[in-house]
Amino acid sequence: VQLQASGGGLVQAGDSLNLACKVSGRGPHNYGVGWFRQAPRKEREFLAALKWNGEDPLYGDSTKGRVIISRDNAKNTVFLRMEDLKAEDTAVYYCAAPQTTYTYYTSWRCYDSWGQGTLVTVSS
Repeated sequence: VQLQASGGGLVQAGDSLNLACKVSGRGPHNYGVGWFRQAPRKEREFLAALKWNGEDPLYGDSTKGRVIISRDNAKNTVFLRMEDLKAEDTAVYYCAAPQTTYTYYTSWRCYDSWGQGTLVTVSS
């Protein structure tokens, strides 16, 4: 599958932001999707992941409570809503899918297909 992330930009601290990940290719609705981010000189960080059917979301510890993942399989799109943004949320945000259908993970190493990333800059 192919993924394309969008929705990044420059926002103010305290704002909310909705990112979208368009999934295309063969059977896109059969893939779990994860969201990650990477700030300069930092490790890639897990944010959230969702099953192919939209159930059982997983969230990373650092942003738990401020992040909501959802999907609309009719539109082949997975969303990430972030609330109460902080300067430390500034990063490139990526969505990804594993090679195997009906799976999802918290480790970025388990994902094989990646979108190009969308930059989120939070101004304080």
